[in-house]
Amino acid sequence: MKIEILGTGCAKCKALEEATKQAVAKSGTFAQIEKVEDIMKIMEYGVMSTPGLVIDGKVVSTGKLLSVDEIVNLMNV
Repeated sequence: MKIEILGTGCAKCKALEEATKQAVAKSGTFAQIEKVEDIMKIMEYGVMSTPGLVIDGKVVSTGKLLSVDEIVNLMNV
């Protein structure tokens, strides 16, 4: 599983990255987590408001900070 956090480094983006790491640990699954800060790459996903969360190439959330449990639920879809 590949999870990408889209954001330019704002506080919400950093918080989403930390929550994502906690969600991966909680779920017990292996996932590659990557932080994407390049605005052009973020725009390629069609994301206009950050932070964004991408799981296996699919944008699952934009513009809000998710809880650890919300991220775990999105990983299990």
